[in-house]
This record gives sequence, structure tokens and C-alpha cells, in this order.
Amino acid sequence: MSGRMHRGWHGGAGRGRGPGRGGWQQADLPDAADATAWLQGRLPDGWFTGTPEVTVDREEIVIVGELPPVEGAFDDTEAGRTDRAAAVAGRITRFRESTREERIEIARQAEHRYGRKVAWGARIGEALELFTVASVPVMTRLRQPERIVLDTLVDSGVARSRSDALAWAVRLVGQHADEWLGELRDAMAKVDELRAKGPTGDGSDQ
Repeated sequence: MSGRMHRGWHGGAGRGRGPGRGGWQQADLPDAADATAWLQGRLPDGWFTGTPEVTVDREEIVIVGELPPVEGAFDDTEAGRTDRAAAVAGRITRFRESTREERIEIARQAEHRYGRKVAWGARIGEALELFTVASVPVMTRLRQPERIVLDTLVDSGVARSRSDALAWAVRLVGQHADEWLGELRDAMAKVDELRAKGPTGDGSDQ
């Protein structure tokens, strides 16, 4: 198992002493670089058909696994596609219900280890369902031209509110800049490695 792990924008952080009354402080947030490997050993065999995708930021770990495809002769008519979608939804619901207690226990252990909430998801082909993912408020200040963009999205009915419009814009950037964001994360991971390694020096500066 060698699932992808997307690093959060904070970069690596050392292990702290643990969460305080207000939760983990960013400076003390445990490093989750080994989260994919830890889950490799912890997840039961047979849950997923392949390696789950593990996405990590400073608040949450999201685990998404591929389930076996549904069996059945679904033709390419509207009725056939509707029946297949219903069968897929049922398969995902079955996984969610049958694994609930064990997923709760794995999440509890991961939250203790990494100081982050854990959410789950399941995928069958193009169908994806996420279970109880966190919705985290992010405060920002915008100048008038930026606010006008959000208000245009709201006035046109694309978004319900400014916060919804901002989330929509972030999703759009993520969809169309995935390659660039991936390169940026790789570069950040390299910086973390160099920072952890530190200067080796050959004694010539002494």
C-alpha cells in the first residue's frame, strides 16, 4: 500500500506534547508524514480493492478507498444507468454501515497519533461519497474587486453566499491547477527534507 498523501500548506512540524484545552497548537501539531504507512498496517485487509488515497492538512485526515464494482447487467439506457447508480449507492452504504465501529476505532487511534480529525470516503468508479468530513472556517480579508467577484457569483445564482462563492472559487482553482499544485507540494516536501537534514559541513568553517 502506497497511497498518496497531500501535504497541508503548513509543511512539516515536529511532535508536540499533546493537545491543550483549545486543541493542538500549530507549532505542536504532530507530523503526519507517515500517516499513509501507518494506515497501511492498520486498515483491515479486503476493505478496498487497492491502495486508499490519504489526504492530510493541518485539521483533517481524509481516507478514500475504492470498493469492488457492482455486478449486474446494466444497459446504457436511462433506466439502466439509474439502476446502476442505485446499486453503487447501496454498495457504498453497505460498506459504511458494516465498517462503522471499526472505522470509529481506527479514527480514534489516528486522531490520538496525529492530532487531526479523521474522515472516510468510498469510491466506485466515478461515484464518490465522503462520510462526515470537516467543514473548517477560514478567515480572510478581501478588497473591493475581490468582493465584487464573490458578489457576482452570488447574484448570478452560482453560489448562495460570499463564503459559498469563495469555496466554489477554491474548488475551481484546485480542479484546473492540480498539476501546478502537485509540483508545489513536491517542492515543499523537498524543502522539509532539506530542513530536517540540516547543514552537514566538512569542518572547513571552523
